Amino acid sequence: MEKQVIENYQNDERMMILIYSQWCINHKLDPAVLYEEAYPNQAANSTMEEVHELTVPANESEDIPDQTVLNVLQLFGNDDLAFIVQEYIEKRDK
Repeated sequence: MEKQVIENYQNDERMMILIYSQWCINHKLDPAVLYEEAYPNQAANSTMEEVHELTVPANESEDIPDQTVLNVLQLFGNDDLAFIVQEYIEKRDK
Protein backbone atom coordinates (compact mmCIF):
# COMPACT_ATOMS: atom_id res chain seq x y z
CA MET A 1 0.00 0.00 0.00
CA GLU A 2 2.79 2.43 0.96
CA LYS A 3 4.66 1.66 -2.24
CA GLN A 4 1.52 2.41 -4.28
CA VAL A 5 1.05 5.76 -2.53
CA ILE A 6 4.67 6.70 -3.29
CA GLU A 7 4.31 5.65 -6.94
CA ASN A 8 1.08 7.63 -7.30
CA TYR A 9 2.73 10.73 -5.83
CA GLN A 10 5.73 10.37 -8.16
CA ASN A 11 3.43 9.99 -11.17
CA ASP A 12 1.45 13.05 -10.10
CA GLU A 13 4.68 14.98 -9.59
CA ARG A 14 5.84 14.05 -13.09
CA MET A 15 2.50 15.28 -14.47
CA MET A 16 2.95 18.58 -12.61
CA ILE A 17 6.43 18.96 -14.11
CA LEU A 18 5.09 18.14 -17.58
CA ILE A 19 2.34 20.76 -17.26
CA TYR A 20 4.87 23.34 -16.06
CA SER A 21 7.44 22.47 -18.74
CA GLN A 22 4.88 22.50 -21.55
CA TRP A 23 3.46 25.82 -20.34
CA CYS A 24 6.99 27.25 -20.48
CA ILE A 25 7.55 25.90 -24.00
CA ASN A 26 4.20 27.32 -25.10
CA HIS A 27 5.31 30.77 -23.88
CA LYS A 28 8.87 30.54 -25.28
CA LEU A 29 10.41 30.21 -21.81
CA ASP A 30 13.07 27.77 -20.65
CA PRO A 31 11.69 25.70 -17.73
CA ALA A 32 15.20 25.18 -16.31
CA VAL A 33 15.88 28.93 -16.24
CA LEU A 34 12.69 29.71 -14.33
CA TYR A 35 13.38 26.82 -11.96
CA GLU A 36 16.89 28.18 -11.34
CA GLU A 37 15.40 31.61 -10.58
CA ALA A 38 13.03 30.10 -8.03
CA TYR A 39 15.56 27.73 -6.47
CA PRO A 40 19.05 29.19 -7.09
CA ASN A 41 20.78 27.00 -4.50
CA GLN A 42 19.30 23.70 -5.68
CA ALA A 43 20.98 21.26 -8.03
CA ALA A 44 19.41 20.57 -11.39
CA ASN A 45 16.19 18.60 -11.14
CA SER A 46 16.79 15.28 -12.91
CA THR A 47 13.07 14.48 -13.04
CA MET A 48 12.43 17.80 -14.77
CA GLU A 49 15.12 16.98 -17.31
CA GLU A 50 13.53 13.57 -17.98
CA VAL A 51 10.00 14.94 -18.24
CA HIS A 52 11.13 17.84 -20.45
CA GLU A 53 11.86 15.23 -23.11
CA LEU A 54 8.10 14.56 -23.24
CA THR A 55 7.18 18.13 -24.18
CA VAL A 56 6.14 18.99 -27.71
CA PRO A 57 6.64 22.16 -29.76
CA ALA A 58 4.22 24.94 -28.84
CA ASN A 59 2.34 24.65 -32.14
CA GLU A 60 1.57 20.98 -31.36
CA SER A 61 0.41 21.59 -27.78
CA GLU A 62 -2.94 22.32 -26.28
CA ASP A 63 -3.19 25.66 -24.50
CA ILE A 64 -2.44 25.44 -20.79
CA PRO A 65 -4.16 28.25 -18.90
CA ASP A 66 -1.94 30.34 -16.64
CA GLN A 67 -4.11 29.61 -13.64
CA THR A 68 -3.78 25.87 -14.20
CA VAL A 69 0.01 25.91 -14.08
CA LEU A 70 -0.05 28.15 -11.00
CA ASN A 71 -2.54 25.89 -9.20
CA VAL A 72 -0.58 22.73 -10.02
CA LEU A 73 2.71 24.23 -8.84
CA GLN A 74 1.15 25.40 -5.57
CA LEU A 75 -0.56 22.05 -5.04
CA PHE A 76 2.88 20.43 -4.92
CA GLY A 77 4.36 23.13 -2.67
CA ASN A 78 6.33 24.87 -5.40
CA ASP A 79 5.28 28.30 -4.19
CA ASP A 80 8.60 29.93 -5.12
CA LEU A 81 8.33 28.64 -8.67
CA ALA A 82 4.68 29.70 -8.86
CA PHE A 83 5.78 33.19 -7.79
CA ILE A 84 8.35 33.32 -10.63
CA VAL A 85 5.78 32.05 -13.13
CA GLN A 86 3.35 34.72 -11.93
CA GLU A 87 6.01 37.38 -12.51
CA TYR A 88 6.49 36.18 -16.10
CA ILE A 89 2.72 36.19 -16.64
CA GLU A 90 2.52 39.78 -15.42
CA LYS A 91 5.45 40.85 -17.66
CA ARG A 92 3.83 39.18 -20.64
CA ASP A 93 0.45 40.79 -20.02
CA LYS A 94 1.91 44.32 -19.89
